Amino acid sequence: MSHTETAAETTGAKAPVEHVDVLIIGAGLSGIGAAYHLQDNFPRRSYAILESRESIGGTWDLFRYPGIRSDSDMYTLGYRFKPWSGEKSIADGPSILEYVRTTAAEHGIDRNIRFQHKVVRAEWSTADSRWTVDAERTDTGETVRLTADFLMSCSGYYRYDEGYTPEFPGLDRFGGRVVHPQQWPEDLDYAGKRVVIIGSGATAVTLAPSMAADAAHVTMLQRSPTYIISMPAKDKLANRLRRHLPAKLAYDLTRLKNASVATAIYQLCQRYPEFMKGRIRQLQEKWLPKGYDIDTHFTPRYNPWDQRLCLVPNGDLFRAIRNDEVSIVTDHIDTFTETGITLKSGEELHADVVVTATGLNLLAFGGMTLAVDGHDIDLTETMAYKGMMLSGVPNFAFVIGYTNASWTLKADLVCEYVCRLLAHMDANGFTQCAPERDSSVEEEPFLDFAAGYVLRSVESFPKQGSKAPWRLRMNYFRDLVALRHGKILDDAMTFRRP
Repeated sequence: MSHTETAAETTGAKAPVEHVDVLIIGAGLSGIGAAYHLQDNFPRRSYAILESRESIGGTWDLFRYPGIRSDSDMYTLGYRFKPWSGEKSIADGPSILEYVRTTAAEHGIDRNIRFQHKVVRAEWSTADSRWTVDAERTDTGETVRLTADFLMSCSGYYRYDEGYTPEFPGLDRFGGRVVHPQQWPEDLDYAGKRVVIIGSGATAVTLAPSMAADAAHVTMLQRSPTYIISMPAKDKLANRLRRHLPAKLAYDLTRLKNASVATAIYQLCQRYPEFMKGRIRQLQEKWLPKGYDIDTHFTPRYNPWDQRLCLVPNGDLFRAIRNDEVSIVTDHIDTFTETGITLKSGEELHADVVVTATGLNLLAFGGMTLAVDGHDIDLTETMAYKGMMLSGVPNFAFVIGYTNASWTLKADLVCEYVCRLLAHMDANGFTQCAPERDSSVEEEPFLDFAAGYVLRSVESFPKQGSKAPWRLRMNYFRDLVALRHGKILDDAMTFRRP
């Protein structure tokens, strides 16, 4: 159980400091999953979750734009331990949020969450074998301090308070409304209005057909295309298995099938890019109007899966294009005007509403400062161990999901590994564990991914290494072996007793 150490017991001067065995940062999809794994494996271990916002859900509570949904299937985005029971495989944001909240409530996890606690600093003491964590109360401004034996960051990798918007010439002249999907205003009325969505990624392709249902017309303005493919919103095999098998078995089989298909598609794209380009084009020719300019609007300069593939459920974007509800324009912005946007080609796009679906700002570990024995850690000088711990930082783990598959596939594996690591420490009387960097391993960027939001910020992140266990694999099945079943002891991991 958590307990409080008071000043009277030591110096007589300090305010009470609460101690927990494990402190989790973030009450989103990863944080709730981490709490489940922890209490399932260690019922007597105390833990708390610090969440900077006022509610559970993370990404799925923050984003409120029309049509918000997963671009991964829910049989892999869902937790391994809680079968997804929804009818749709590609689920809407509110359904995913309800799934996360229900999970937290069913297992009593919600009782251990401290809302509006933004972690600003965490310092490790080797002498004491514990973390001291300072959090700012976002509602009152006061600082709260806790201590913990183990720290786990489940805060994702992007900034929650602002998205990325480029500097657009003439933006201040525009007479309409400009919104970013990350801060979607509740009072935005776009019914019967002309909408321009700037962007070509998952958010833009979600917004366009969703807004087209009410807008006069939607134009998706992109500098360059993205690979976009259609996927059924419902998984017929999954629904069939559920009718004939126990729910957990049906879920596990569907999860395995979908993870296998996603991995196979990724490997095909990496090894046979020209073949996959041709196959994607053949599918798009079926979905789009005859004679549509696929070369201009749907053929990127890069190979498939050099950036993330965009999925559209039941071809909703392609249907909206066929119905002349959505237009795609591939061009560069010259300037905003009072009534819209003038493009480099000279074309003018008239708009009442402009949505800047231009991406995210990355932020490692929610922006908190990590320190070890009084020295602040420069993240760029650390190397990620198994994609989940940092060299030279004891008793610390983090969750960063896959870029080529569902986030939760990796999150579940990280949580399982952390539990195995804690059990090993318990069995052997260790109080500290830390990966120690191998000087012979060459540095590589943390995320080997060509997306703009990654390229803008990856230099501020830890490095990955050129070989295991420092290499950040984007392969669920290899991680499945290494993290769920692999050895805890290796040459990189060091342990200490009190």
